[in-house]
Amino acid sequence: MKIVILDGYTENPGDLSWEGFERLGDLTVYDRTSPEDIIPRIGDAEIVIINKTPLRAETFAACPQIKYVGVLATGYDVVDIEAAKSAGVVVTNIPTYGTAAVAQYVFALLLEICHHVEHHNRAVHEGRWTANPDFCFWDYPLIELAGKTMGIIGFGRIGQNTAKIAAAMGMDVLAYDEYPNDAGKELGKYVSLDELLAKSDVISLHCPLLPSTKGIINKETIGKMKDGVILINTSRGPLIVEEDLKEALDSGKVYAAAVDVVSKEPIEADNPLLSAKNCIITPHIAWAAKESRERLMNIAVANLEAFLKGSPQNVVNK
Repeated sequence: MKIVILDGYTENPGDLSWEGFERLGDLTVYDRTSPEDIIPRIGDAEIVIINKTPLRAETFAACPQIKYVGVLATGYDVVDIEAAKSAGVVVTNIPTYGTAAVAQYVFALLLEICHHVEHHNRAVHEGRWTANPDFCFWDYPLIELAGKTMGIIGFGRIGQNTAKIAAAMGMDVLAYDEYPNDAGKELGKYVSLDELLAKSDVISLHCPLLPSTKGIINKETIGKMKDGVILINTSRGPLIVEEDLKEALDSGKVYAAAVDVVSKEPIEADNPLLSAKNCIITPHIAWAAKESRERLMNIAVANLEAFLKGSPQNVVNK
């Protein structure tokens, strides 16, 4: 059984092992694969493992021996699911590996907005505290989260884990989700989107990218938010109309934003958020703690083992 991993570097830049896959077949690992190399590198492999390398209909047509595609991520829009299904190819994803890491990262971003830790650390190292006549100083308003309201759009596993941290910090939690559940009701109050927008001091996005959620943060919905709201996005870049968010940041309607994802990745030089006021942008790393990537690796191997035993799990194209 030949296994090819087309873009393994992001999952494993060298601090993890591919041994689990090596046990299951003849493994070839590429750090990255350009579009023109996808079909040649797959060759006659029956098992294809990818992260963001696209597999389109022409790939399945050119490589009819493919039996299984494992996506090293939760999102699987890089695969033409219908083409894979028509070709009889099983496609799996990794649904739950990053819950703790992403929820933690939300608060790394939020607390940086609240306290500007790195800015003040740099100021101290530049000698500003040494030269200061007072025993302390700060360059930005310092924000206490206790007593404030966090609105969470998309209240699945990550959204609910984010709610637990928010509650531990003394925040009230409002949630908007198309499918409320009992676990969510224990962690926050389900409300309409309009009510969440109107009442939240902080809004964190945790919904999948669907036709109904694409551009959910836009000029109209921003207009319904509190003045001075803080926006966090660790979910999907296209949930936000970036030009509208830039306008709101520059005007002060939105006090600050922190995004780990953008509409096109890697970020393009003309992305409007690069020139927006009070906007933190990080390079899609909320998921990437080593512990999280270890879970991803273990689940990916387990997915392939289950497929080889005839009982595939986490299948996205049933």
